[in-house]
Amino acid sequence: MILTDSLLDFFLETRKHTESICEPLEIEDYVVQPVVDVSPPKWHLGHTTWFFEEFILKPHLQGYTQFDDDFSFVFNSYYETVGKRVVRSDRGNLSRPSVNQVYAYRKYVTENIQKLFEITQNSELNSLLEIGIHHEKQHQELLLTDIKYILGNNPLLPVYSVQFQDHPVESHNQEWVTVEEGIYNIGHDSEDFCYDNELGRHKVFLHSYEISNKLVTNGEFLEFIDDGGYQRFDLWHAEGWDWVNQNNISAPLYWHQIEGEWNHYTSKGLQKVDMATPLTHISYFEAFAYAQWKGHRLPTEFEWEVAQAYFPWGKRWEWTESAYLPYPKYKKADGALGEYNGKFMVNQKVLRGGSVATPEKHTRHTYRNFFHPQLRWQFTGLRLAK
Repeated sequence: MILTDSLLDFFLETRKHTESICEPLEIEDYVVQPVVDVSPPKWHLGHTTWFFEEFILKPHLQGYTQFDDDFSFVFNSYYETVGKRVVRSDRGNLSRPSVNQVYAYRKYVTENIQKLFEITQNSELNSLLEIGIHHEKQHQELLLTDIKYILGNNPLLPVYSVQFQDHPVESHNQEWVTVEEGIYNIGHDSEDFCYDNELGRHKVFLHSYEISNKLVTNGEFLEFIDDGGYQRFDLWHAEGWDWVNQNNISAPLYWHQIEGEWNHYTSKGLQKVDMATPLTHISYFEAFAYAQWKGHRLPTEFEWEVAQAYFPWGKRWEWTESAYLPYPKYKKADGALGEYNGKFMVNQKVLRGGSVATPEKHTRHTYRNFFHPQLRWQFTGLRLAK
């Protein structure tokens, strides 16, 4: 557990960083919701604020007055325990509250958190604040990916930021790392922060395997495209093949073929695809099909965790072959916070690592992200195993 003073600094640093992500936006960008999986930036700003108000200030700060009684309905995400909320697909209809009101709400809640921690300090509050901080960091990642989707689906393909680097190259040579057969420990094992889905440290038996020390690149994936990978049903799961055909998928998200050359939308606007950079914005279905085409496979999340010491990670969220399930002895927390992870442990695949959108001091090698197999608006890539 981080000490209270440094934890409060961590809180303030996190709140400031969220707002810095939104600095390049125009006011009109704050309310756009192109698809149900993408939330408007204004909603992220409000929801992360509501989290602190609902779970810390209301129950723990005596005499606290809510900023606005309607905001719980507007900014609750999926917490059934807390009450009614705006339907997820309708978040883009919220022209009110205004952006200025939401920033005023953020200021009000931030100041009251500071006030609370000046007069009350205990391990329960520290734990709640730490969860709230990492919850906001999750939304910082979502903010960046949602903003990219919003702007990347604007016909003008506008620049988000020339400073944001979303395509770093892995300069080392590709090698296969061998991991010997054996019994290995899996799961979080320190006093540092983690989510409940990382707990239930347990042993797994792994057969010997090899795993690439490098992510698959754009150039390597282009070979799959050129070889007709999107037209070969034998490479795909049946559900993945249906997804390809129903949605006319023929390339990763944001790729555009212009005058015979592949371009893609980046945070810097439309750019030529750099063949040396790691592939990103692919679904699990595409990752699986590519691995089949190469004659290899995706690693399980356990193989990934055991081998992570041998390769650099954190450039892309990496699809694994593992279903998102609870670990042995997993215990869901009581109350609303018990809805954080447990109820999503069905019909999703685990991703490991982190990405260029993941904020500092947030991810770790036991961190388990999870998405439905067709989703690709996140910075998702793949690493091969055999």
